[in-house]
Amino acid sequence: MTINCKGKLIELSSPKVMGILNVTPDSFYDGGKYKNESDILNQVESILEYGATFIDIGGYSSRPDAEDVSIQKETERVVPVIELIIKHFPETLISVDTFRSEVAKKSIEAGGALVNDISAGHLDKNMLATIGKLQVPYIMMHMRGNPKTMQQQTHYDDLVKEINFYFAECIVSAHAEKINDIIIDPGFGFAKTLEQNFELLNKMELLQIIGKPVLAGVSRKSMIYKTLNTSSDNALNGTTALNMVALQKGAKILRVHDVKEAMECVALYNQLTSN
Repeated sequence: MTINCKGKLIELSSPKVMGILNVTPDSFYDGGKYKNESDILNQVESILEYGATFIDIGGYSSRPDAEDVSIQKETERVVPVIELIIKHFPETLISVDTFRSEVAKKSIEAGGALVNDISAGHLDKNMLATIGKLQVPYIMMHMRGNPKTMQQQTHYDDLVKEINFYFAECIVSAHAEKINDIIIDPGFGFAKTLEQNFELLNKMELLQIIGKPVLAGVSRKSMIYKTLNTSSDNALNGTTALNMVALQKGAKILRVHDVKEAMECVALYNQLTSN
């Protein structure tokens, strides 16, 4: 199972780690943390040294009730950061976390390698065609509605079955636009209750029927810190525990804030499954 990033084949038989670099002021965990070039480059260097394969850059916070920002503002947040990283770390595989085709296009032109879309093309009618023209890997996430309305849309008759059906339809649309490399993200915390998040994680191996690599993003999310009656700042241990479960349930990419701990998790998982 491989994906093609800028002419380089990435083998996903061994799970990979995607480090998060939020350049928004209001992300739920690290919003506003990286305010200047030095902070950004230091964090990127750390992410790469710890062994992440990808860096995911987002300029639009998708947490519930987050500020809405214009396409121009999102582009101004993301594109200069991509250019900065590529200038200093030219081999970096950057994923741009956006649901807007215009931001995706400018980000890939600036040096990005993948597009990570929380809406799987549903919030921008031009997204799939744009990805098809760009010929880059596409991460499609399961969500209902948008970040402001998603938590009012949590009724499912059969959670995993409906998620699989959602992805099957999205993949047909993506293939129609000649999108070759597709990764699915079940969307922990998006249009799902706390209980549904754990049901999804517990049954995540059922997503493999889709036949695409699965990305798991549980890092420091409320499903962890609310269960443990703590905060996102104190959710690293819980994140590591659930990352291991996600790997055992078939995740090929872990999207995380804490790369060192995630890489240790992958190393232990690889050793566990090599015997």
